[in-house]
Amino acid sequence: MSKTIQYNPLKNPLYVMVKPIGSICNLHCDYCYYLDKKELSPLNGSNKMSDATLELFIEQYINAQPIGQVLFTWHGGEPLLLGIEYYRKAIRLQKIFGRHKQIDNVLQTNGVLLTDEWCRFFKENNFLIGISIDGPAYCHNRYRKTIKNEGSFLQALEGIKLLQRYQVEFNVLSVVNNYNVQYPLEIYHFFKEIGAKYIQFSPVVERLNSESGLLTSAMSTQGKLTPWSVGSLDYGKFLNTIFDEWVRNDVGEIFVITFDDTLANFVDVPAGTCVYAETCGHVAALEANGDLYSCDHFVFPEFKQGNIHEQTITEMMLSPEQIKFGSNKSKSLSSQCLKCKFLKLCNGECPKNRIIRLPDGSTQNYLCQGLKHYFNHVEPYMQFMANELKNNRSPENVIRWARSRK
Repeated sequence: MSKTIQYNPLKNPLYVMVKPIGSICNLHCDYCYYLDKKELSPLNGSNKMSDATLELFIEQYINAQPIGQVLFTWHGGEPLLLGIEYYRKAIRLQKIFGRHKQIDNVLQTNGVLLTDEWCRFFKENNFLIGISIDGPAYCHNRYRKTIKNEGSFLQALEGIKLLQRYQVEFNVLSVVNNYNVQYPLEIYHFFKEIGAKYIQFSPVVERLNSESGLLTSAMSTQGKLTPWSVGSLDYGKFLNTIFDEWVRNDVGEIFVITFDDTLANFVDVPAGTCVYAETCGHVAALEANGDLYSCDHFVFPEFKQGNIHEQTITEMMLSPEQIKFGSNKSKSLSSQCLKCKFLKLCNGECPKNRIIRLPDGSTQNYLCQGLKHYFNHVEPYMQFMANELKNNRSPENVIRWARSRK
């Protein structure tokens, strides 16, 4: 039990991506940005969140929400390595501290460890499962390897089939890298074939420190780009190719998060994901020992906000340091960003990707060229959908309009 219970006085919820097993994983994906976190931020002992820390987290996190709904996001590493009883315990604690609030759970997994028992549990407790899969086998197996350096595609696909058998809702998260970026339609068609309705594409942009061999700290312009990082313009072309297929066939049926965020910004509604939002800092990451970091991509010592055994989640998330972290996204825009016609659509994208130093000293987002290519391409279609929404008509009408343009 926490010594001090502090409730969130704001209207908007705070989110914490909890990593109850830290960076421990049953796979060894080449591009994983989290595997070396045990070196950068050593945990206490087993890398498993203790029962006491779990209870404290659940109590504090529920208290931090100013609304009647609480969304728990379980992440890793591979969170299924903790075993099913760990999450049964979490559900019991959520009910104890829930105070009649609606509790929802999202769990991100590579799918390899899914079983009938897991899927029954997820269905019974209404979990939404995020599956990390990078496309068909030749795309997925390129970098998503087992510890024995073997491809993990077949196991992940079997996991998806189990989720479907038990009617567990799932989304897919695809890491776009230097290889699978060459196969946009193959990836998109594959996701449709496996029944994915919600698709998130995450471009990999990582650098290595030449001395330590570890990832370079976020917002540093130092370090060599990893060979699996996606090319900026390649990423823009990847999005455009999928968009052309989607806008002519699948609007309203398939939801690609990037497209949804772009449309939201077109109609002056806050983007659903932080990378395209004006500010950030409302989604923190909690390590297994209770350390809270500003963001999942900023788990470096300089971004540690404290520990839940010493301060509440609310105190840390509303601290001047965390608020400054979030507001710096808009305050540190490059000189080029401030003049860009697409600024309101992009908002500088994620600060971790601002690694290109400009002559005036400001830093530019590595993905800028590709994002401009994408925004320029989709602009007329987004304007059409925005106009339909403004006039209380369905944005799905864009399908007929898009087909007529060819």
